[in-house]
Amino acid sequence: MTNPSEKPANSNRLFVLAGGLAGAAGVALSAAAAHRGGAFTGTAANFLLMHAPVFLAVGLAGANRCLRIASLVLLAGLLLFCGDLLARDFLGSRLFPMSAPIGGTLLIAGWVAIGVSALWRRGP
Repeated sequence: MTNPSEKPANSNRLFVLAGGLAGAAGVALSAAAAHRGGAFTGTAANFLLMHAPVFLAVGLAGANRCLRIASLVLLAGLLLFCGDLLARDFLGSRLFPMSAPIGGTLLIAGWVAIGVSALWRRGP
């Protein structure tokens, strides 16, 4: 059995990784949108760049369980929303039906949950 104290450290690394990858993808997609065009690509780039610092902050600060779960919801929403927009520009079709609205709803829910996590009592 693993030590329970390892889980936050592992999730912290996951969020730092997600922040770094989101930031790098956002910069690369911004360049692609500028040179190739594609309104959806530009929007995806903006969303990636605006959410990257959130993942870095959660990963570097160490977070309570509620904040980690909220961040995972935010990450899932970001992947679905941006994935759908990029599929539209690069593949000419949606990722799957309702993927962008589902992703957008998860983004909203993730942000609300991040706010609620401030009220969550920290464990010992």
